[in-house]
Amino acid sequence: MKYMILIYGSQQQYDAMAGQAVDGPALSPEDYAPVGAFLESFKRDLEESGEFVDTRALAAPVHARRVQLGGAVPVVTDGPYAETQEVLAGYWIVECDSFDRATAIAARLADCPSPGGIFDDNVADVRPIDELQADPEL
Repeated sequence: MKYMILIYGSQQQYDAMAGQAVDGPALSPEDYAPVGAFLESFKRDLEESGEFVDTRALAAPVHARRVQLGGAVPVVTDGPYAETQEVLAGYWIVECDSFDRATAIAARLADCPSPGGIFDDNVADVRPIDELQADPEL
């Protein structure tokens, strides 16, 4: 079964990673290097186990648009969105034997370095991918 692991962040985290933080630490490339190394290792481990399907990081929320679909005319809003603190920052798709295994993979993201405590409050969601099958085994 395939699962999507969704990781969330904020515009402030994107700004810090770009060295342009207004509130909180601004990270230098040297500060961020351990994070990049961890994420490369995380992906390599999934590839070696045969559980890796895909991963992508998403651009900063300032480059996003939200399209509200209700009503007669869709309403488009440019990001970042003042009404929300966290946004989807990226994802991994894994293929593994169980929801518990996918959850264990996501839990490994807690080991990611957090320079200046910038990622201490981050969360990840694990969602089964519906491939037109019966309800996933939970």
